[in-house]
Amino acid sequence: MTLLSFSLVLIGVLLNATAQLLLKAGTNSIGHFAFDRANILPVGWQLATEPHIIGGLSCYVISVVVWIMALSRVPVSIAYPMLSIGYVVNAIAAWWLFGEAVTLTRFLGIGIIIFGVFIVARS
Repeated sequence: MTLLSFSLVLIGVLLNATAQLLLKAGTNSIGHFAFDRANILPVGWQLATEPHIIGGLSCYVISVVVWIMALSRVPVSIAYPMLSIGYVVNAIAAWWLFGEAVTLTRFLGIGIIIFGVFIVARS
């Protein structure tokens, strides 16, 4: 895998992870909500106008473009497993940004993911 190919995959993964974090920040800002007939439009409007959610959706759109560029250079059997890096990034960022618990078991799982991505990248 060339440096450009790896960079495109990594940028796509990081944009996707950033999108998840922004969506979470947006839902934290709005708070818990339930959809029912009475609040579909008000909640939908809140979601559609919340800046973090707009940013998260924008990151998704850009990540799709970058991902398509990556797939034009890298076999999907190598690129797709690299998406697992997003699990690692999101777990650490959620702990740091949102105070979410990352237990020893989760760290062990993250270590296994990192090892798996390493093996796939070297194949």
